[in-house]
Amino acid sequence: MPVLVFILFVLVVLMIVVGRTVRIVQQSTVGVVERLGQFMRIQEAGLTILIPFLDSMRIVDKKEQVMPLPSQPVITKDNVTMNIDAVIYFQVTDPVKATYEIRDLISAQEQLALTTIRNVVGEMALDETLSSRDAVNAKLQQVLDDATHKWGLKVNRVELKDIHPPRDIEEAMQKQMRA
Repeated sequence: MPVLVFILFVLVVLMIVVGRTVRIVQQSTVGVVERLGQFMRIQEAGLTILIPFLDSMRIVDKKEQVMPLPSQPVITKDNVTMNIDAVIYFQVTDPVKATYEIRDLISAQEQLALTTIRNVVGEMALDETLSSRDAVNAKLQQVLDDATHKWGLKVNRVELKDIHPPRDIEEAMQKQMRA
């Protein structure tokens, strides 16, 4: 009986060691391998052998990702407050920077995007904002891409989904369209 318990214990320990040694990195992701907390290498897709209990691996997704931004009140140059919804399309280009240059990549990008939307739209009048969505999208994309480059990100597109002017201005615009 004690021999059986010992054999079971050895088998469990062996399974744990093998589980920590052999890893599979999926297609379109990379593994950031660390040894005792220090960066060692980037592991591309495929089978990976790690030194158990010394090596660890973080998985970084390199596919294009979509991040919706919550509705944001923005004040235009002519002091009109409106709500803007946007979507950001981005992907990780440098997994090492994305892992080590910033603590919470998604939250930082969201906060940066929200403040950038306020700044860009704040420089424009209401009519200009409503009529030149493509220019606003392009400017937002350029500013965000420049700022997130040091984090290992590439902002591919920024799209304004909805622009909601105040109710009274929206009614005035509808009356003008009817006339």
